[in-house]
Amino acid sequence: MFDRFKNKFPLDDDKWMQYLSYFKRMDVAAKTTLLREGEIAKKMFLVEKGCLRAWFNNDGKDLTFQFFLENSTVASLESFRKEIPSPITLETIEPSVLWYAHKKDIEKIIAEISEVPTLRDKFINSIFERTFDYMKHFFSFIKDTPEQRYLNLIEEKPEIIKRVPQHYIASFLGISTVHLSRIKSKLAREKQPSQGK
Repeated sequence: MFDRFKNKFPLDDDKWMQYLSYFKRMDVAAKTTLLREGEIAKKMFLVEKGCLRAWFNNDGKDLTFQFFLENSTVASLESFRKEIPSPITLETIEPSVLWYAHKKDIEKIIAEISEVPTLRDKFINSIFERTFDYMKHFFSFIKDTPEQRYLNLIEEKPEIIKRVPQHYIASFLGISTVHLSRIKSKLAREKQPSQGK
């Protein structure tokens, strides 16, 4: 996992080892809360193995709006950077192997990376990837039907369909589990005639 990040941010070995020393490994069970809505985020996580979700409470309803799989960087970015209460809860879905670093250490890395234009640009791009995910999900709610959102998820992130429980997927799509079951049944029926040809 760290090799992937090293390829993305080429640094000399000494500097790389220094940055690696900031991260600590943790093995956590499924349904472990890493950050609660309303707390101030003091850690950033990297996912070596497992699956996480970000969710928030909307009038007593648990709404999932992002999933994270292997090699993802996970934090409540707004809370982490601005030291404000987190608008989201971060929770594991599967037993997971995570690496975390404290805010002060991440800030050291950011400050040093910012001095090197190519590294700074790569870092900014990696942060914007997450923002683009937010925007895409937001616009999908405006312009797509729940069925289209489900089809997009199958096409773009098939691992989520395989690994994430149905009630979390339904929550992510903004529908009930019953509605999701209907969509899946309809798609299965539409697929059958073409398979029989």
